[in-house]
Amino acid sequence: MKDNVRIDKWLWAARFFKTRSLAADAVESGKVKVGGDKVKTARAVKLGDRLAIDNGSDEWEVLVLGISDKREGAPVARLLYEESEASVARRAAEQERRKLFREPGADFKGRPTKRDRRELGRFHDE
Repeated sequence: MKDNVRIDKWLWAARFFKTRSLAADAVESGKVKVGGDKVKTARAVKLGDRLAIDNGSDEWEVLVLGISDKREGAPVARLLYEESEASVARRAAEQERRKLFREPGADFKGRPTKRDRRELGRFHDE
């Protein structure tokens, strides 16, 4: 383990983002905050840092417990951070909300077919 790792590399190693470039884009766009402040991708992660992470589908509040620049399995990556109780509760509530109220386009995968477009048209006309 290293003790000086860029935040985008750590986010990728901790499996919050599928690619390092997605992690870097999130940091640059302000979706990752350290202690409530926006940071740049070159900022080093330190033990004890509190991160607020919005990866598009979920929002996390985590405390950094370990530092690594290698992407390993999910059980190993989970040891790099500890999620706050409020964050766990918020994500569970959001997951339950998604189950109960599905987005209208959530069933569509990729580009809509002609049939899908007709169904969307019927939905908008009603």
